Amino acid sequence: MTVRVLVAEDQAAVRAALVMILRSEPGIEVVGEAADGEEAVRLALELRPDVVLMDIQMPRLDGVEATRQVVAADAAQVLVLTTFDLDDYVYGALRAGASGFLLKDVDADGLVEGIRTVARGDGMLAPSVTRRLISAFARPGRQGAAEARAAVAELTGREREVLACLGAGLSNAQIAERLGTAEGTTKTHVSRILAKLALRSRVQAAVLAQELGILPVDGPREGAGPGGGPGVR
Repeated sequence: MTVRVLVAEDQAAVRAALVMILRSEPGIEVVGEAADGEEAVRLALELRPDVVLMDIQMPRLDGVEATRQVVAADAAQVLVLTTFDLDDYVYGALRAGASGFLLKDVDADGLVEGIRTVARGDGMLAPSVTRRLISAFARPGRQGAAEARAAVAELTGREREVLACLGAGLSNAQIAERLGTAEGTTKTHVSRILAKLALRSRVQAAVLAQELGILPVDGPREGAGPGGGPGVR
């Protein structure tokens, strides 16, 4: 399947380099380029790409607000580009519904893999960097924590297990393997979790799990799952 990508980056040289990398990759099509946030939103609504590669700091409209508008319109998945010293911006983008982020020093292979990961519906939660960032913002006592806990309490036991796995940065395939379920079933659980918790992306669910201290089980527990191995009831 061809992944259609819109590249939003205000620095022309950086944008050209990103486009060059992506256009050289089979199965990825760059359908548009944007030099500021307003243009990114307009093109996302017009072109409906699979993924918007979104810079955080841009003129006219920053990447956080642009992300919020793109996600609210269900125009595309958003993969944010940032530098590690912009944690507050990253957190804002994740809250706005971004499906993940990459650091600007990512290599070509990492860039391509990140785009493919987001396009297939998995969040960019690489253990080496993203857990660090998510954990940095996972402080107890944030406003709305009580309401969030109440909403989580309404999830089924299996949904809470899946939520915990999302917080650990696992993909759908990894969650399915850990819990002994089919991958399609995992996707259904993730969709239901997002709907029940009124979240826009699985990355938001991961942030919430981290904030509430919801940790995954060490491995499959008693009870056979559809995959043939033990699963979690």
